[in-house]
Formats: sequence, structure tokens, C-alpha cells
Amino acid sequence: MATQQVICAGFGGQGVMSMGQLLTYAGMIEGKNVSWLPSYGPEMRGGTANCSVVVSDKPVGSPIITDATTAIVMNLPSLIKFEKDLVKDGILLINSSLIEKKPSRDDVKAYFVPANEIANDLGNAKVANMVMLGAFLELTKTVEVDSIIAALKKVFGPSKEHLIPMNKDALEKGAAAVRA
Repeated sequence: MATQQVICAGFGGQGVMSMGQLLTYAGMIEGKNVSWLPSYGPEMRGGTANCSVVVSDKPVGSPIITDATTAIVMNLPSLIKFEKDLVKDGILLINSSLIEKKPSRDDVKAYFVPANEIANDLGNAKVANMVMLGAFLELTKTVEVDSIIAALKKVFGPSKEHLIPMNKDALEKGAAAVRA
């Protein structure tokens, strides 16, 4: 596996931090080198939030990402802010439920995932982040879905175990959304 440098971004409350934490934790479970660096806008909920995640077979030199291999953007301000940080041929995952704008770059691989609609179809708007994470995993194979589920169990604990089947469904629907 090559090093994945991922930016997860959206409004506060869209689950971008937990998406990054789960990816980081899953990387740890698989014995990979990882880093997770959160960044919050001034408003917290409703403001912008993003995190930088590095998952690699090699030691991670810095948690700061200047050349992202993937950007997962949940809202328009995030697309505008982070599209420029992608490497050539990088992956741009766009939540098409909230973003109608096309990317301004044509040297990146853009995928449009209606994450909010898929989450609502599953019965819980809060799993839109897991839909996007499922799409990311399908495209990059950075970690196994089973590792994400194991991370969910660790991070959310026994009281939230009942939510695992829905999260697993969200990961699968996200993967299906980007399969050619």
C-alpha cells in the first residue's frame, strides 16, 4: 500500500472527525503507521471542521498534509478550500447531496456520492459520513471494512453496538455508489 494522505472536511456535526478517527484506528488495528490531526473552524457545530489522516506502511514524518492523495468533502466550502491540496490524479470524493458544483480541476478523479440521500434511505442521516468512508475504502483499499467495524466497536463501546449493522450497511452502500 502506498501512503494515503486524506483530508476529511465538512460542517461541524457531519461526522468528519469520527470518519478520520475510524480510518486512523483501523490502520492501527492493521499494524500500519497512522496520524490524525483535527482542525476546527471558530464555530464548532455548523462551522467548518476537517481532519488530516495519514495511513502508511512507512513511518509518518508529519501529520500535516500538503499533498493530499484523497479529499473527502461533505459540503461546498470544503470543496472550495481543499480541492487545490490534492495531488495530480488524486481522488476527490464529493457529497453530491449538498454539492452541485463540479470540481474546477480536471487532473483529479472526482466521484459524486449522494451520501445524505443514501443515509436517509438507511433510516439515519448521521451515517452519511460512513457512506463516504465506504466509497473511499472501495476506491483505495487503504484498510479493510472489517477493521473499520472493529474500530467502531472500540471507539463507540458496547452501548452503541446496536448501530453497527446500520454503519456496515452505510459502508457497503458507499462502496456500491463508486463501483463502475
